[in-house]
Amino acid sequence: MDAFYASVELLRRPELRDRPVAIGGQGDPTRRGVVTTANYVARRYGIRSAMPMRTAYELCPQCVFLPVDFDEYRRVSRLFKAAIREVAPLVQDNGIDEAYIDLTALPGGAEELARAIKASVARATGLTCSIAVAPNKLLAKIGSELDKPDGLTILTEADLETRIWPLPVRRLHGVGPKAEARLAELGIRTIADLARQRREDLVERFGASHGAWLHESAHGRDERPVVIFSEPKSRSRETTFERDTRDRERLAETLAGLCAQVAADLRARGYEGRTIGVKLRYANFRTVTRDTTLPAATSDAAAIREAAFEALGRIPLDRAVRLVGVRVGSLRRPDGAPDAADARADGASLSLF
Repeated sequence: MDAFYASVELLRRPELRDRPVAIGGQGDPTRRGVVTTANYVARRYGIRSAMPMRTAYELCPQCVFLPVDFDEYRRVSRLFKAAIREVAPLVQDNGIDEAYIDLTALPGGAEELARAIKASVARATGLTCSIAVAPNKLLAKIGSELDKPDGLTILTEADLETRIWPLPVRRLHGVGPKAEARLAELGIRTIADLARQRREDLVERFGASHGAWLHESAHGRDERPVVIFSEPKSRSRETTFERDTRDRERLAETLAGLCAQVAADLRARGYEGRTIGVKLRYANFRTVTRDTTLPAATSDAAAIREAAFEALGRIPLDRAVRLVGVRVGSLRRPDGAPDAADARADGASLSLF
């Protein structure tokens, strides 16, 4: 979907359509928080996702800042995924604002099917989306970002050298800032540079798994299937303090509240978990996590809270804390029978640390 959160907000506020708009936190750029997304007008000023709200305000003081409304975004997410399934039923959720679609067995040409999906989504939501049709998920993901917004991109293996290889290596989803920096040290800045490397050299430098993946990805190869159902692995909640805090009582109170929220989330979706994790981010942005594994899975708030505080006790509290979070992992259903329809509808809201 194109600038999804911002686009949903503009449906409710069409008078802002031609103005820079950024979504994040409580919608107040003077308070701590990060931009979750920005419309394309705001992006012209350099505003990007994950940017501190205050930085976004400095770049564009006239920008309109709005608070996040995840309930509404999830509602529209369900609408657009249902609209896709009206045309192509084999859909894999890939977060709240995107999906992979298997068109292999469907009659009709690729472009015809893509246009039908775009039209179905527009009817259901009033929003535009960008689609790439490609031989595999790797190329489809990259291609969907080439012609935004409202793009329709058709990629074949013959397009690899002309459309994919000139892109920076960071466009490979799986190459983060650290890997990008390591590759740059080797003079590898584009996907073409990466494709020229010997597999053996990449394996030696990056390890058997990641090195092999880098080599395959640079050559546009990806054998992953579209998976229409998968169980969530964890459920988490976290919060960023308005001001960095050394107040242990406030930290404990906040963590207890997050445990209660996670427990309620698990019960609402019919899951239990055994691994309870706590995350702290200090004022210097260093992040520390600790886990506790219970003898049996639970969704009980008191049990989750007890395990979380045990994990917290193993984290140094000798400096100011910026963020605290709790995660419940190793999820299972008490009856052992996953409800595919429910998990598919809500999968976008299941988050990981």
